[in-house]
Amino acid sequence: MSTVFREFVKKVGSGPHTSQNLSRTEAADAMRMMLLGEATPAQIGAFLIAHRIKRPTGEELAGMLDAYDEIGPKLGAIATSSPVMVWGCPYDGRSRTAPVTVLSAILLASYGQPILLHGGDRMPTKYGIPFVEIWDTLGVNWRTLELKQVHSVLQATGVGFVYLPKQFPEAASLVPYRDQLGKRPPVATLELIWSPYAGDRHLVAGFVHPPTELMFRDALGLRGDSRLTTVKGLEGSCDLPRERTAIIGYSNPSETSPPPAASESDPPHADPFARLLLHPRDYGFTPENVPFQSEAFPAQMQGVLQGEPSELMESAVWSGGFYLWHCGVAGDLSSGITQAREGFKSGRVAAKLQEITQAVSSRSVLD
Repeated sequence: MSTVFREFVKKVGSGPHTSQNLSRTEAADAMRMMLLGEATPAQIGAFLIAHRIKRPTGEELAGMLDAYDEIGPKLGAIATSSPVMVWGCPYDGRSRTAPVTVLSAILLASYGQPILLHGGDRMPTKYGIPFVEIWDTLGVNWRTLELKQVHSVLQATGVGFVYLPKQFPEAASLVPYRDQLGKRPPVATLELIWSPYAGDRHLVAGFVHPPTELMFRDALGLRGDSRLTTVKGLEGSCDLPRERTAIIGYSNPSETSPPPAASESDPPHADPFARLLLHPRDYGFTPENVPFQSEAFPAQMQGVLQGEPSELMESAVWSGGFYLWHCGVAGDLSSGITQAREGFKSGRVAAKLQEITQAVSSRSVLD
């Protein structure tokens, strides 16, 4: 038993009147001790549920990210003309709406915008479909690649995936606590803003509840991350919804002119963190999301890659078109939507997928 960690448990778990927030250093120490197994299982479980009840602060999340950076994997910088977009989505996946995140990633890479995703296997509490299984369905097996091989694929194709059980087993060791506690612990918030990339990056974080977005901003502000986009996406993901207005926040590193995602009608926004509201109906999209059906989903994705009209195609075009605009590939949102649709219909995205498949396959057989 760690007497040091016991003090952290006492501090966050003393109840609504006497509990205290951890300092950034204390939060980093606590996270480090959990990742390295220096705290006992009883201590880790007690800390995670107490911290969830108390709610983490931005400073605590910043400290936990410090520990993730110290212990976890970090891909080196690649040669690219634009920052690598790192998308943070819930590791427990999707169960209600069909995900298009991977399709959007391939689309953006086909236009020269590098994308990095990360995640693990099916996990509590949702046990939804994770990224690694979506890639499996598309014929891309990231599970066996070493970190240097993931870096090589990212450099060669513009797409990378950090697979938790392989590249960050310390974090994967905390997954069983989610099932034992029956609730998402604070690390489920942490993973949305963690970046396993050392170079110039643009973090995109999905969220559900507005207070979570504020925690993102506080934590990343303390760490000096100047490029952040937040998306009130489907099931907390980075996918834009179609049944409601898409609510997006974005930071402006220069604080003098709007980034590519500034509203087409609004004047420049002086606030370093601005709000963007996008109405799908204004761009010709019907107000409905595609339900996730596990048996039908693989064929639906293949249909999109073959350019066949479908509701999943519309979701992929809506979300992908926004990101083409937001990263500066397209001059405005309408152009981004047009480019996204053309990318799928012309076979451009399918060709990029084939390139990724070959790159991953060739590296998986190397020593």
